[in-house]
Amino acid sequence: MQKIKSSLFFFLMVSSAILFAIPSVFTVVVTFEKRFMFISQWARFNIWTLEKICGLSYQILGKENIPHESSIIMAKHQSTWETLITQLIFPPQTWVLKKSLLNIPFFGWGLRMLEPVAIDRSAKRQAIEQILEQGKDRLEKGRWIIIFPEGTRIAPGEKGKYKMGGARLAAFSGHQVVPIAHNAGEFWPRHGFTKKAGTITVSILPPIDPAGLTAEEINSMVENTIETEMRNITTLKSTD
Repeated sequence: MQKIKSSLFFFLMVSSAILFAIPSVFTVVVTFEKRFMFISQWARFNIWTLEKICGLSYQILGKENIPHESSIIMAKHQSTWETLITQLIFPPQTWVLKKSLLNIPFFGWGLRMLEPVAIDRSAKRQAIEQILEQGKDRLEKGRWIIIFPEGTRIAPGEKGKYKMGGARLAAFSGHQVVPIAHNAGEFWPRHGFTKKAGTITVSILPPIDPAGLTAEEINSMVENTIETEMRNITTLKSTD
């Protein structure tokens, strides 16, 4: 039954992406905030259908840790789900992402409208320069930046290498880092089609002020904070 429900959700996700992508192109004439408000409705729709069809809901811990000023979100990356939920939790935002994602039909159109920092991972020096310069520009315009420091989706219980891009942006720009832990991969696997019913836990951790810290120190703090909380989330789930 969950496979059937997941198939219906997938159909709605793809078809709604097409429906949203076409008018999203015309939002280029309005402010970024209004553009984001429109495009993020696609994420809201998918989070809603995911709960109604597949029985997958979520809970958020630590909302009081969200700063008032634009910040850098550094989040655990386990599935597609967290790319949707951040749009519902945080103010108007954009992402540091692979440039190739912009070439995906329809989906890439919406991404382009949100002016992401699109990098070529093979050109490491140029990629870092893009993150620093364009990332600071977005932050100073009041936009939040979403970065997945592990770079790719990592299976539950595993840990990838935390890359330095987000930490260097924090040290360079002076903007705070907000670490995010969650267990979405336990319900929406990175290579799995079937979504499991249940409740995803998202934990928003206290922001890290980069003042007086090196990029290496920031990155280490982010990694330790997220990975410690990941163990807490797993413990919480096992005792439910």
